[in-house]
Amino acid sequence: MTERTESASGGTRPASARLWRILPSDETDPARVVHNLGERIKELNCLYGIAQLAERHPQSIEGVLAGAARILPAAWQYPETASARIRFRGRVYDSPGFRESRWRQAAGIVVGGEPAGEVAVCYREERPASFEGPFLREERALLNAVADHLGSLAQRIAAERKLQEINRLLTVEREALREANSALRTVLAKIDEEKRELSRDIHANVEKVLLPILHALALEVPAAKRAYVDLLRTNLTDITAPFTNRLASAFRTLTPTEVAICHLIRSGLRTKDIARLRGIAPATVNRHREHCRRKLGLTRRGLNLTTYLQSAEFGPATTSGDRPATQVSQARPKPDASPGGARLRG
Repeated sequence: MTERTESASGGTRPASARLWRILPSDETDPARVVHNLGERIKELNCLYGIAQLAERHPQSIEGVLAGAARILPAAWQYPETASARIRFRGRVYDSPGFRESRWRQAAGIVVGGEPAGEVAVCYREERPASFEGPFLREERALLNAVADHLGSLAQRIAAERKLQEINRLLTVEREALREANSALRTVLAKIDEEKRELSRDIHANVEKVLLPILHALALEVPAAKRAYVDLLRTNLTDITAPFTNRLASAFRTLTPTEVAICHLIRSGLRTKDIARLRGIAPATVNRHREHCRRKLGLTRRGLNLTTYLQSAEFGPATTSGDRPATQVSQARPKPDASPGGARLRG
């Protein structure tokens, strides 16, 4: 029993007809055999012509359909009275001189599992009856193969067009991202330049305005209080070379109190001076010093905490007016005889 499938035109087609092949024949008359071979050549030329159309119009199903409508009539047994029409998604492609008639053969075009149109061949005049009206069974197989091939081409071209559109959109988005990144880099560069300019302005203001005032102030205050002026000078200098931020960034385990103690140690203050400034006991300061040494990794390295904090790793500590300590002492008035004053000068 031969399996048959429903055709788009309402009839049935053999399932094997979906694959193009030369169907067997038991014809023995030489003249008929030659005639049949001539028909097969026309049918093969039709398939070859549609394949060439697909190569010439790789992105246009319209061009393929218009060319196929012109090619089809010549492949039928009676080309002098045959004409073809292809309907596809609301558009119609006719061969020259097409006219609908009751001698009609059609096959549906399916794209993505959905009906999209049909391919039809009509005879304008009556011809002898054959397999399907006046049409040969090989012509039915050819028409089915053409309809299937056109449906496959339409699906492929639609997929390629969609892919091209996606690529176009991606290109547009990529270009927009590139422009946005360029603008962002420009903004970030401007911000960095403004930060550097602000840092230079602060440094210039400290050097040219504040430090000269502190130099003059150091000569006027009592010797017992000059350590505060020196500490203020050091803190202002660190605004332009932020020791505190570098120390906290390099050693995140240090507490804020320990960072402040390190800052005072780096300024050259002794334990008793730091205790008096912060209002704590000298033993507490010593405990903080030990914690700092351990967290900075100096316990096993045998390094002095003051020397380490004043090293190049954090930037040199600023002495009074960037002058040797002896010159600072000479520029100061004679210190008070009080023990506290002597310790502060040391």
